[in-house]
Parts: sequence; structure tokens; C-alpha cells
Amino acid sequence: MEIAQLLLLNAGVSIALFIGLWLYSIRIKDPSFIDSWWPLGMVVMALTSYLITGGRGPHAALLTLLCAVWGLRLGIYLLWRWRKHGADRRYATMMGKAKLERGWDYPKASLLLVFALQMPLQFAVCLPVQLGQVHATTDLSAIAWAGVALAVIGIAFESLGDWQLMKFKANPANNGKVLDTGLWRYTRHPNYFGDACAWWGLWLIAADTGLVGAVSIVGPVLITFLLTKWSGVPTVEGRMRRKRPDYEAYVARTSGFVPMPPKKVAAE
Repeated sequence: MEIAQLLLLNAGVSIALFIGLWLYSIRIKDPSFIDSWWPLGMVVMALTSYLITGGRGPHAALLTLLCAVWGLRLGIYLLWRWRKHGADRRYATMMGKAKLERGWDYPKASLLLVFALQMPLQFAVCLPVQLGQVHATTDLSAIAWAGVALAVIGIAFESLGDWQLMKFKANPANNGKVLDTGLWRYTRHPNYFGDACAWWGLWLIAADTGLVGAVSIVGPVLITFLLTKWSGVPTVEGRMRRKRPDYEAYVARTSGFVPMPPKKVAAE
């Protein structure tokens, strides 16, 4: 009953916030800011879970703290990027195709294709920081500490990757070029890899609390799938192949996800 109550309350808060954001998007005719709400909404669920359960032990504190550090950093960065660069071309294309091919107006298209889709995905990915706070456990085992280390590494890796990409794009001399230095020399998607590491780390902390926390593995499995097979890597790589002549050579020598030393290719 307590688990059901926690999940239902968080779901209710999440639905209410998503409806409010959808109504705001109707006003501005742009859903691009939803990317920033993906991490920020998880911070909200981590905090509400902590308040609902009463902050039971070090696992709850670590899950809430690490989720907040990850989510606030990423959410603020994505919000800044949206404010600086304007509407995301992906969403503009999506809304345009929905109107042209299905005859949907903006409110219907944005609700069904963006907000109603992202809400359950966000909720499922966030299960470790929700279910990991249900059972009080006083001691942190090696599993939990490994989770802390992995989450911190993931947050740092993602943050550094985003910073390197931001600096690269800010230089006009790099227009049309491919970033292949720093972390981007070892993986084509250091930000996505770091994101996955952060959530696998959070899951390890949750799993250390028992079976309820362990079953939240659906969260890191789902985010890894989304990043590597659906909305992350495939979207970016398809666009880069079309717009960057040197990208195929970069793909040939650089790992697609897990950081690895660059390969030596015949062209080099």
C-alpha cells in the first residue's frame, strides 16, 4: 500500500505539471522546453519521494542528492540552450508533419506526440529514485558505494562532454566541422554515455535497499534503450551524417557509445 501510494502521488504531481507545461506550450506554440523538464521533473519526483517517505536513511539522501545534482545541472543547461537558440528543429518538424499528414492542430499534436509520451517515460526512468526510498536501510554496502561512484562519474562525464560541445559550437571557425577532441575523441556521445552511467549508478543505490529497489532496474534499462536506440544516438547521428561531410570518417574511428581508444583506419 505504501509503494502504491508513493507512486500514485508522484504520478498525480507529474501529470498535473505536464498538463501545465502543455498549456504553456500552446501559448508559445513551441514544445522544445520539454527537454529541460525531462531532468527537472525527475528532481521533483526525487524530492516528493523523500518528503512522502520521510527521508529514510542514507540511501534516500544519496538518491535525492545525486538525482538533484544530475537533474538541476542538465535541466538548467537545456533550458539555457533553448532560450539562447530558440525552437528545436526536431519539434518544429514533428509539429509540421502532424499538421500536414494528419491534419492535427498544435494542441493535439503537442499533447499526443510530446507531452503524453514523455510523462510515462520520465516516470518509468525515475523509478530508482522513487522505489529506492521506500525501505529504510541504515548501512551502505559495497553495491551502494559502487553506485555512488558510477553516478558521480556519469554526472561528471556528461557535464564535461556538454561543456566541450558548447565551447566547440561557440567558435565560428568550427561551423560545419565535427568535434573529435576531448571526450569526443573516445566516444561519439559522451553526454549520453554519462547519462546512462548516472542512472545505472542510482539503480545500484536503490538495489542495495532490497527487492523493491532492485525491481526499479526498468529505469536504467529504459534510459539506455532510449539513448542508444530511439531518441538519442539515432536522431543525432542521422542529422550529422546529412550535414557533416567528415562525420563518416569520425564514425569509422570513434566508438559509438562506450569510450574506447580511437581506431586506426586505412584512410589515416
